[in-house]
Amino acid sequence: MTAEGPGPRPIVAVVGRPNVGKSTLVNRLAGGRQAITEERSGVTRDRTTHQTEWRGRTFTLVDTGGWLPGGRGTDPLTAAVTAQAEQAVAGADAIVLVVDAGGEPTSEDHAAARWLRGAGAPVVLAANKADRLADLRHAEAELAGWHALGLGEPLPVSAIHGTGSGDLLDAAFAAAGMLETPEAAEDAEDAAPGPPAVALLGRPNVGKSSLLNRLAGADRAIVDERPGTTRDAVDTLVTTDDGRTYRFVDTAGLRRPAKVRRSEATEYYASLRTQRALASADVAVLVLDAAEVIGEHEQQLAREVLDAGRALVLCANQWDRMDPERSEDFTRERERRLGFVPFARLVRTSATTGRGMGKLLDAIDEALEGWQQRVPTGRLNRWLADAVAATPPPLHGTRPVRLRYASQPSTGPPKVVVHGNAPVPDTYRRYLERTLRETFSFPGTPVDLRVKVRPRWEDRR
Repeated sequence: MTAEGPGPRPIVAVVGRPNVGKSTLVNRLAGGRQAITEERSGVTRDRTTHQTEWRGRTFTLVDTGGWLPGGRGTDPLTAAVTAQAEQAVAGADAIVLVVDAGGEPTSEDHAAARWLRGAGAPVVLAANKADRLADLRHAEAELAGWHALGLGEPLPVSAIHGTGSGDLLDAAFAAAGMLETPEAAEDAEDAAPGPPAVALLGRPNVGKSSLLNRLAGADRAIVDERPGTTRDAVDTLVTTDDGRTYRFVDTAGLRRPAKVRRSEATEYYASLRTQRALASADVAVLVLDAAEVIGEHEQQLAREVLDAGRALVLCANQWDRMDPERSEDFTRERERRLGFVPFARLVRTSATTGRGMGKLLDAIDEALEGWQQRVPTGRLNRWLADAVAATPPPLHGTRPVRLRYASQPSTGPPKVVVHGNAPVPDTYRRYLERTLRETFSFPGTPVDLRVKVRPRWEDRR
């Protein structure tokens, strides 16, 4: 399995030393609060991708953590952040080096310039925080010192106010030759639907990032022993040896709402991005630490997946640490805590050894198939007739309930509407859903089964 960039779309990587406003600039260029920002350095850790558009051309904007010279020899987390920035540059069509326009070039800026001059991709120098200059009308004179980096003319921009953002994108596109034939790029993007989106959910430090790296076959997400390392939702395209492609989203570990409210703002926005990743996903993989007790937090995450109408796969990670006694406890905990999602397939994996990776992808495919499954109306009505004949619905008051026909108006998740002359109790609706699954399976996905009441013609009069 390999990790790739996002198809034919051009890639623009935004790099620089910590706290020069890279993520704020990415938010400005992407047109929304895509990346987490805070008034302190080191908030961005993983490299994150954001799909956006400029001059009719869709491209991928990559935000990175602060790059530091010699980062690999310092704290392991700092080294990992630096490595992520270097990987982003290696796959970019154009690079934007962000510096602080309000100051002078630092040794870190000079080191970044030396590194990028040998990167093989064109570099545009963005002098951010230009709103702090004494005279923006004479920005060229104020920014003259930045020519010492040897990267050409520094472009004054203000991520907060939006000043110069269009000129910056024009310069990046021109440097990489991306302003040519946008129609051809649009035709390529419209030729086929994008790969299915798979969100990795779970508590902090259950191994989501390690699992993603094992699937991608590369260090795509930062892994550290400290919980909460992942803060942004990290997108990665993974293509298997047999040609299947998935867009995996490694999310920050969702904490209990009370803990998030009491925690720092970074955790709050990380939680929001995790919820947004779930809303845009097709399948959610709930990663469980097999060696830890399944608790209320996992219950809440499964309910969020259910409420969002997404397909679900349960992944018991770190299974290599299990013993027979814990295995029996895990089975009982799953039945007790997650019994309300019996349709979700359980896959036992180990990100460390690679156990179960193929089975996990098979389970995702199966859940996708169930999520998109459509049953012909004729077969649905034969199922309904058989279900009613086996167990007729109870009376509504003194009136017999007649369920006339069934239809499936939509998929993703499957929605089945049974039309009748009166409502049925929840127990009978659950009976209908159970027999529906027995007949058509719908693996790995919730089913939205509703009874729609249409009164008799005499009652409507």
